[in-house]
Amino acid sequence: KTIVTEGRSVSEVEIDEVLTGYRAKQPGFVEVSFPTIAGVGPNGAIIHYRAQEGTDLLRSLDKSNPILIDSGGQYTYGTTDVTRTWHFGEPTDEFVDNYTRVLKGNIGVDSMVFPQNTPGFVLDVFARKALWEAGRDYGHGTGHGVGAALNVHEGPHSISPRWANKEVMKKGMVVSNEPGYYEDGNFGIRIENLLEVAYVDPADDVGEDEEPPEKPAGQKTFLKFDKLTMIPIQKNLIDVNLMTDDELDWLDSYHEEVMGKVAPLLEEGSEAMAWLKKSCEKIDRSGR
Repeated sequence: KTIVTEGRSVSEVEIDEVLTGYRAKQPGFVEVSFPTIAGVGPNGAIIHYRAQEGTDLLRSLDKSNPILIDSGGQYTYGTTDVTRTWHFGEPTDEFVDNYTRVLKGNIGVDSMVFPQNTPGFVLDVFARKALWEAGRDYGHGTGHGVGAALNVHEGPHSISPRWANKEVMKKGMVVSNEPGYYEDGNFGIRIENLLEVAYVDPADDVGEDEEPPEKPAGQKTFLKFDKLTMIPIQKNLIDVNLMTDDELDWLDSYHEEVMGKVAPLLEEGSEAMAWLKKSCEKIDRSGR
């Protein structure tokens, strides 16, 4: 509202402070889980950027540039880590193309079904496929383990092209899903959700002291990801012509889930509720 309606620019430091202030009001909050990354324009391409007053790098957000915000909190009941990239003006066609390919990678990992004993590096290619098809890539891992009120970067598992980590994905593990794309001196894009590893077949989900049901010869136990992060994805940055029907269905389903879980926490008639409802509407597919 400050940027779009009032036309005022907001510094990266102010964005960090306001975001942390709202997070601190939540029950069980202890501290941020890592220093907030709020990078406007070219600062979004600096992977571990930290905005500081009095530095030459400090920028302010207006409608002319995107912003990458990577933040999280430590709570008495868990740890969060989430990234969204926003643009409140008119993004270039190049930016939309890159944003859409990053989103396709996020969906690719999120929707994977894979056999038990699969190491994380096997899944990494699904995050990069759409970028590779355009001759692009990113220089960091796709996912790291996350502790429960512990370390926000916690092993032993990961999703990464570094195949030396052969730790397999196991039920109950929490992992980040954060493909990105970065143009030095221009912008950074990253979309990050936290996921929990779960069994595809509920019958496999038995207690630690119980034996899972025996599979017929030739059949395997399969795993999937359940979504933990419930924050809308900016729809007007997506080129629907690059998306498949299944990917668009995933997006609509995700926003329906976000709406169902977040709306009860907001006051009806509030600005926050109005924003949530608009953000979670089904995506317009008429451009296809």
